Amino acid sequence: MANCLVAQSGGPTTVINASLAGVVRANQLNPVYEHVYGGLNGIEGILQDRLYDLTNMSEYENRVLRQTPSSALGSCRYKLKRNDETDYRKLVEIMDKHDIEIMFYIGGNDSMDTVDALSQWAKANNVAKRFVGIPKTVDNDLMVIDHCPGFASGAKFANQVVNATWLDYHVYDKKRNEVFILETMGRDAGWLAGSTVVTGRVDLVILPEINFDKDVFLAQVKKCMDETGYCYVVTSEGAHYADGTYVAAGESKNDLFGHAVLGGAASVLKQMILDAGVASRVKVQDLSTAARSSNFAQSLVDVTEAFELGMSAHMRSADPTFTGMVVAHQRETIDGRYNAKFIASPAENFANYVKHVPVEWIKPNYEGLTQEFYDYITPLIQGEPTLIMENGIPATVVPYNMR
Repeated sequence: MANCLVAQSGGPTTVINASLAGVVRANQLNPVYEHVYGGLNGIEGILQDRLYDLTNMSEYENRVLRQTPSSALGSCRYKLKRNDETDYRKLVEIMDKHDIEIMFYIGGNDSMDTVDALSQWAKANNVAKRFVGIPKTVDNDLMVIDHCPGFASGAKFANQVVNATWLDYHVYDKKRNEVFILETMGRDAGWLAGSTVVTGRVDLVILPEINFDKDVFLAQVKKCMDETGYCYVVTSEGAHYADGTYVAAGESKNDLFGHAVLGGAASVLKQMILDAGVASRVKVQDLSTAARSSNFAQSLVDVTEAFELGMSAHMRSADPTFTGMVVAHQRETIDGRYNAKFIASPAENFANYVKHVPVEWIKPNYEGLTQEFYDYITPLIQGEPTLIMENGIPATVVPYNMR
């Protein structure tokens, strides 16, 4: 009986470890593989032969793993070059050394590109190794899948923050001539920022799908201030002008995949408002990585589906022809209620594409989103898992890459 390998890549989410737990638990229930190895720090660590045996994980540890934020195996941002076989052959050597037949890779857009690249290379070179993708990303920007694991929990947390800070913002009985701006993650797609309209508290929402217009924005802020003395704004970090220039202060930096490293859009908007004299005070709250690591705000729907995707990937892999695929779920309605239908699709359908918020769901002049968006997001943020607590906070596993 051969072994399998599972690894994580890219930015983590609050439920990325639930998918890892799903792979491990599925093999315990149906031992298709003798050992389940975890690759430490993604492809980068695997190429250094850094593996951890997860096969005999206890049920208790598996439960705690599901509620542990960040990537318990460690992550990386390492891009395989399609025109250089060095890493591919090194990876196969490591897999052969440990009798590993298949690798499950949990990640976002770039990770699915890695699955596609590896599977295509293996096919072209008659290499008997298989590669399967398990999606995640708080940005919710992967194609094919209805919603990405991690997004719903991020959205649930963002809405809780909006609700709490809105109440704090309105604590005084006099108009304060103050604007509040919340910034969320979302480089190319505005799903997370848009999700905050569920609270009914947000006045203006700025998404990457609509080019930013300074004059229209300031006019809308002024309108809110004139009418109420308050204006609650939510912006995605990826807000940009018509020429593609990011509103954020950090647009000049890029990560290893060539993506802009953003952050600071809210601060730029703050200065814009102050310079225009639209308000005398502006407060900024940046959710940043909190939205992808706040395990105390997990959506029950989200963590359950993430776990089931891990199990689905393992179960489908019992078919020896299953490779170059990504497991996913699509939406269906059964008995009038939301239901997730689990599928699998070629990795090439996920890699290097971006799923945007439909522009027809976005109201003009930053005034929010339509009912279709509410209907999309609301079922996903339902329920709270029963957390295992230690010393008053959710228990977490010691990251395997730190043991």
